[in-house]
Amino acid sequence: MPITESFKMAIKSIWSNKMRSFLTMLGIIIGVAAVIILVSVVNGYMSTIVDSFTSMGVDRINVSVNNMSSRSLDPDDMYEFYDENYELFQYLSPSVNVSMPLKNGNETMSDTSIGGYSEDYIDIMGYDIAYGRSISYADCSAERYVAVLGYYTALELFDNASEAVGQKIKIGNNAFTVVGVMERQDEEELEAGGTDDFVWLPYSSAAKMNFSRNISSYIITSRDTDNTDQCTAAIESFLMGVFHSDDYYNVMANSSLLDEMNEQIGMLSMMLGGIAGISLLVAGVGVMNIMLVSVTERTKEIGIRKALGAKKGVIMQQFVIEAAVTSSIGGVLGILVGSAGTSLVGTAIGINAVPTFGAVLVSFSVSVGIGLLFGYMPASRAAQLNPIDALRTD
Repeated sequence: MPITESFKMAIKSIWSNKMRSFLTMLGIIIGVAAVIILVSVVNGYMSTIVDSFTSMGVDRINVSVNNMSSRSLDPDDMYEFYDENYELFQYLSPSVNVSMPLKNGNETMSDTSIGGYSEDYIDIMGYDIAYGRSISYADCSAERYVAVLGYYTALELFDNASEAVGQKIKIGNNAFTVVGVMERQDEEELEAGGTDDFVWLPYSSAAKMNFSRNISSYIITSRDTDNTDQCTAAIESFLMGVFHSDDYYNVMANSSLLDEMNEQIGMLSMMLGGIAGISLLVAGVGVMNIMLVSVTERTKEIGIRKALGAKKGVIMQQFVIEAAVTSSIGGVLGILVGSAGTSLVGTAIGINAVPTFGAVLVSFSVSVGIGLLFGYMPASRAAQLNPIDALRTD
């Protein structure tokens, strides 16, 4: 019997038992949909994390040191190393945290991030100036008390962000002149402690305010993100020469954090996909049970066909194809349900989740494979029936 004829007979059998066929497919539908939704949502979450790391700068390397009286690293040493390896590094900025209140008249801001940086920091962050200018090399070398404000900070301290340039603010007991205001970063909402609530100072002035010339943090960017490992190795080698022990420094590249995060989320995606795949195995047992019932119901039909000369292979082919068609239809419906479910779940948790081709292909292939695998035993049982015994069945 041609395969096309077996296919037509499978469709006819499925259609003549609609409710039973649907209930058989239901396990396949749920299993395929679960695999697609879980894997796609995890991948969407991973993309969100990757975008967050990208905005932080995958080319960024954070260096922290523990300066001691006998072993210390000052900015001049770091800049000398940077100049000697200019082909590897693009930007360098010391980083000094300032924990002092920010004031303008009676207005006090307590959630504002205040830090000291070099003239390269604006390029490291990828920001643009809205009004005035950014920190300059001369500001850092002369330890000038100048400041650059975030857009939200400027709006809170002054009536208009454009009016902030040239005005005075106080950080602790020190007066600073505002020389610039950054463009707005968050287009959705301006809030305290957000991405637009900050003050940048020259790193030398910030260190002076902290009563310490020792700077323990630096931010370096690589010229090529593919060479981040080489850049990290060069920094570690330099610091080892200064401190003679890796207990006194730490070098962390954002790209390595991203790689580690991708690996962990990939494992999570596989684990969740495997858990959802268990439902496909359960659905396969359902397919096998229904096919066994179908063989029992059609025993007399099988006997007639075998009496007319149908071979074992033809009988087996018919029932295997029927099981595979049932699973395939369930797989297609599962893809549709999973695609819709992915969009709904993604919207509900606020991420951009779309069905991935890999999840769709794997889940559909597994559903078809399950139909073939679990349909084999009922098909084999049907093919082994004795024609005479089958014809005697009522």
